[in-house]
Amino acid sequence: MTRNFSAALCSTVAAWMTLIAAAPAAECPRKDALGTSRILAVDPATTPRVGLKSFPQTLPLADHEVVLTFDDGPWPATDRRILAVLAQECVRATFFLIGKPASEHPELVRRIAAEGHTIAHHTWTHHNLKYMKPEAAIGEIDKGIAAVETALHGKATTTPSTPFFRFPFFEMTPATLDALQNRGIAVFGADLWASDWNPMTPAQQLKLLTERLQVARKGIILLHDPKAQTAAMLPAFLRWLRDNRYRVVHLVPAGAKTVSDKPQ
Repeated sequence: MTRNFSAALCSTVAAWMTLIAAAPAAECPRKDALGTSRILAVDPATTPRVGLKSFPQTLPLADHEVVLTFDDGPWPATDRRILAVLAQECVRATFFLIGKPASEHPELVRRIAAEGHTIAHHTWTHHNLKYMKPEAAIGEIDKGIAAVETALHGKATTTPSTPFFRFPFFEMTPATLDALQNRGIAVFGADLWASDWNPMTPAQQLKLLTERLQVARKGIILLHDPKAQTAAMLPAFLRWLRDNRYRVVHLVPAGAKTVSDKPQ
């Protein structure tokens, strides 16, 4: 009976890992680039909430694996710089976009997606949902989703093509969390961040972030793409990841079509 239970447990774990399994990333033409090491498909049904800053669980990342996420865009002045750096290093990230600027810069939203990055959601105007009535909070979420979907696909819908959401300020309530889980939308926190909402030089930010990563050794990293200091820091940070043998994991929703080729 014990052997049967162990076998069943192993089978269950194997099935779960297959569900959010890694696919190799597309080959990068620059052999000295950091690259994207693998693709991780996330299913909200089995992974409804992740990020140790907010929840007891996070993504199944190995030692020295990181996920790069950017909040609060699109922001033309800095996103063009950030996208150029990511392309130079063949790195793919997840952008949690705010609906209002997405409606103002739809061409930039489409460019982010066309360059292989994952588009996720971050409300309509970045209000703190914790202090809103549940129906108003859901309205703020849905208006943001609809704006981003319109920018991407030309059609307003509150069913996101990528069911990933992050709460502004990581402020949430049980009611909104349950509502998103019931709709099959995964909620992302973070495992570590650069604190780039605080004014500092790019060098100071790089030092802060790399010191935190040396302690954590892996995780979902939160950055903010409208911040000029973050855009200025990013080239050095990606080089630091490469030089210290970190690997970038790209997130996609379960069932998404991905490009599979040789891993970097």
